[in-house]
Amino acid sequence: MSAVRRWLFSLGRFALFCGDFLKAAIRQPPPPGATMAEAYRIGIRSMPILLIISAFVGTNLSLQGYYAFKPLGGQSLVGMFVALAGVRELAPIIAASMIAAKAGTEMASQIAVMRIQQQIDALEVMAVNPHWYLITPRLLGIVLVMPALTTIAMYVMVAAAYVVGVYQLGLNGAEFLEFAVQAADTRDLFYGGLKAMIFGVIICMVSCYNGFYSGHGARGVGTATNTAVVTAAVTCVVLNYFISEMVYG
Repeated sequence: MSAVRRWLFSLGRFALFCGDFLKAAIRQPPPPGATMAEAYRIGIRSMPILLIISAFVGTNLSLQGYYAFKPLGGQSLVGMFVALAGVRELAPIIAASMIAAKAGTEMASQIAVMRIQQQIDALEVMAVNPHWYLITPRLLGIVLVMPALTTIAMYVMVAAAYVVGVYQLGLNGAEFLEFAVQAADTRDLFYGGLKAMIFGVIICMVSCYNGFYSGHGARGVGTATNTAVVTAAVTCVVLNYFISEMVYG
């Protein structure tokens, strides 16, 4: 029962945290310089790992689709399989997971260090709202870059699958692209971008919340960082199902 109480307490505190942030963000305009710096840090620095993961996920989709359809004589449908699985579902989740692991950990650890070093208390003493100063640039930055990162992940995934399917497995390139285009259209790109923005908000708010209420010392920072990544990743995966159910169900 105590675990349930702790969970409810954390949920209520998170809701109050989000409410305090919204009030602070509405009262003051976002700092543009800090916002663009966060967008650059989150987007550009997360790009290499996202490209590598997306490429190899695409190659695996192509291989698995080929060997799944081969006994049925439907190898030409690999492009459709890659587009449906990769563009609609895997690309947004992979982008969210990589950003949570890279940028989310940085957000949580940076704010947690500021908490244990009493820098957040110093901001309050100087009449600077820490919710506005620390969270607004990070939230706007991640919302700006997440749709772009997700779109890049989609194209890299399909391109890598195309290379493996055509040059390794001997599929017809024109058929691969034809079925891929038929399976995934501009609507899927739009919904993928929408998912990315929602996931970006979740990653930022969860990471900043855990850093904001970090425990003392190095152990507190580590716990806050680990909790932020796990919570954000699990929440994005679960929410992805419900969004897909509403959109494609």
